[in-house]
Amino acid sequence: MSGIIKFLDRSLDLSGRTGIMGILNVTPDSFSDGGNYFNASPAVERALEMLEDGADIIDVGGESTRPGADEIPVLEEIRRVVPVIEGIRIGAPGAVISVDTRKSEVARAALDAGADIINDVSGLSFCADMAEVAAKSGAGLIIMHMRGTPQTMQLDEFLKYDDVVEDVSSALQEASRRAEKAGVAADKIIWDPGIGFSKDLEQNLSLLGNIDKLRKYGYAVLGGTSRKAFIGKLLEEAEPQHRVWGTAGSVAWMATLNVELIRVHDVKEMKQLLCVFDACRKSRR
Repeated sequence: MSGIIKFLDRSLDLSGRTGIMGILNVTPDSFSDGGNYFNASPAVERALEMLEDGADIIDVGGESTRPGADEIPVLEEIRRVVPVIEGIRIGAPGAVISVDTRKSEVARAALDAGADIINDVSGLSFCADMAEVAAKSGAGLIIMHMRGTPQTMQLDEFLKYDDVVEDVSSALQEASRRAEKAGVAADKIIWDPGIGFSKDLEQNLSLLGNIDKLRKYGYAVLGGTSRKAFIGKLLEEAEPQHRVWGTAGSVAWMATLNVELIRVHDVKEMKQLLCVFDACRKSRR
């Protein structure tokens, strides 16, 4: 694994460290910060703040994918994300921006506005042409594992696995083969096992505990655990905003296993954690 994340005509060097993707939900109903950055101006300000705090990538999402969330129209999602991406690009011309969407039309509009990476939470299952959009543009492509949709993903039928680590790996391999067949370069693909998506507590922990097994397939890996419900269950903490230290435990664990990227709300805090962690790791004899 080179530690180089590639997208468009640029790259991000994460050699010897774990990179940070900052979450920017431009939505009224996301599970943790819905409504906080629903308008473009505060959203852009928050993005610039996260970049200052140490985010390597800003992930802009206009549709909530929390359990039970309703799908929103394409034009509404575009209306939410495009002004924010344009504002970030103006305020921080060198920033790396991803768009968190499962819709190819939204991805196209976001790329035209200045995004570098497509983060498809459906694992290429929602829009048949998402891989082609990524291939044609040269964008990076994050493929996340999820069964069903946000409305249905926690139904019992989607929580049945023979071996959750192997089953998720197989699904991501199949999606990656389709992406590469469409023309997406393998070194532009990132895997996300979809912690919290169509998994129960034990399945989430099994995936997280063995997340390094995904790295053997040659793709960079992203772990998204920030403030999620499984942490709340472990800590008996109902409020997502009070799960920062629980999130930190999962981030430290993923860094131990050399996961390339972590996706978080609390950039400043996780940057401090990783800074100290990486300094200790580099000093080990």
